[in-house]
Order: sequence, then structure tokens, then C-alpha cells
Amino acid sequence: MNEDEWLAERFEAERNRLRGVAFRMLGSLNEADDAVQESWLRVSRAGASDVENLGGWLTTIVARVCLNMLRSRKSRREESLDAQSPGFAFVDAEASDPEHEAVLADSVGLALLVVLETLSPAERLAFVLHDTFAVPFDEIAPIVGRTPAAARQLASRARRRVRGSAVLPGRDLARQRKVVEAFIAASRSGDMEALLAVLDPDVVLRVDATAVPQGSPRDLHGAANVARGASAFSARARFVQLALVNGAVGVVMAPRGRLFGVGVLTIRGDRILEMELVADPERLRGIEVAVLEG
Repeated sequence: MNEDEWLAERFEAERNRLRGVAFRMLGSLNEADDAVQESWLRVSRAGASDVENLGGWLTTIVARVCLNMLRSRKSRREESLDAQSPGFAFVDAEASDPEHEAVLADSVGLALLVVLETLSPAERLAFVLHDTFAVPFDEIAPIVGRTPAAARQLASRARRRVRGSAVLPGRDLARQRKVVEAFIAASRSGDMEALLAVLDPDVVLRVDATAVPQGSPRDLHGAANVARGASAFSARARFVQLALVNGAVGVVMAPRGRLFGVGVLTIRGDRILEMELVADPERLRGIEVAVLEG
């Protein structure tokens, strides 16, 4: 076996692990496969005769490719979610293999993938490599162009966002959770009566411009209008899950493991008073989304 054949065999032996690294970095099976393939092209050109830790070297290459992809990624909203609510037409991120990607998302943790989408590329890389794959900060630092101490800070900031900070007291959180769970369940079943029961009569729903076609209305006012919109959206409500949003109970929408939007909710008593769907990538980066335990 010559060196090229040996390297190809070793790379194939590492492919599944490298794919896992790329999927956690990118949140997309299609993009993860692209990243692994690009990494193989780089590896095959460079050779590995002088590499002592082949696994670590391959991880570094995949991480660099993923970081470049994250930095150049543009928001894609090609696939319609076919929402039939008044004037609204939500769109979804494209996925080439939705069933496989959904399985991977479940294995990684959908809530974690959603949180990772709100991090900067450097924070995401530092957190994934260190906390998930135990890569030392000395090796992460040159990938993100920072010192080891700065790389450690990136991972620390990311970790705080993943775990959540400054959350509401337990009693308020439990009350909010009950209301939001009831809203999600009613939306999924299309139960108008149950929806009206958890919506304030003067509820307002606002949606980012990036989530609706140009010229379409972005606001719905009143419980009846919002309930009709949520009921018509029932087929897609399975993509909605609970999360901590800015320390309070909110929702995330993540079709096939890809973050589409975050629902920021204002709850008064046992009813939802305001709902805002944030889908603009710049605004999403300013929202703290964390995994909601239990």
C-alpha cells in the first residue's frame, strides 16, 4: 500500500467522526458532507507523511473549512412552509436529506443546534471543539486567530449562552412554561378553543420582514386573528419547541435541525400578550437562547 492509499484508508476510517464535527459546526447534513469532501481535497494535496496525530490534524482541517463556511454563509429561505395564516408565508431552510438530518439533529440535541445557530462562528467553533470533542485551546487558538486565553473566553461565552443565564425565578418559569406548552399543543392540533384560552384578547403577533414575502403584512392583532393563523399553521407546529429566550420561556422553530426563527413571548397571567418571531440573522445573534431543561 502506497502513501496515497494509506491516507485515503485512514481518512475513510475517520469520515463518520469528521462528519459529526462538521454537522455540529454547521447544523446541516448537506453542508457537513461538503465540508468533509473539501477537507479530503486539502488532505490529499498536502499529504500526511510528517503528521504525528492524524486524527487531530484532520479535525483541525475540518474545523477550518467549517469556520470559513460559517463566515461566508448567507441566510437561505428557499423552501416555503406553506403557512396559510392571513397574509403570512413562512419559509424554511433547504435540506437535501430531511429524514437523515432529522435523525442526526435528534442525536445531537435539537435545542443545542438551535443555540449554536445564535453564536458567532468563532464562539461556535471554540465551544464545539472543546466541549464536545475535547480539543485543547492551544490547538483551537490558531484556527480562530486568537490566543489560547481568548479562545477559552470564546468557549466560555458560548457555554453561558448554551446553559442560560439570568433566568426568571422557578415559579414564574413554571407558570410561563405551562402557558407556552398549552399554546404549542393547541397549535399542533388546530384547536381554536384551546388557542383562544391561552391568548390575551388584545394579543399582537409580529414577524420579521425576512420571514414573509415583500409587501405582505407582518402583524396580526387580536386573539381571533392570531388563533386562526396558529391553527392554519398546525402542520408545521411540530417544528416548534420550548426554549429559554432572554431568560424567559419562548419557542424556537427549527425545521430539520436548522434554526428558522425564535419566538419572543410576553405573558401576562396565564395568557400570551405579545408574540414576536425573530428570523433576521443579525437580530438572532442578539437574542440569548438556551436549552430548557426538563
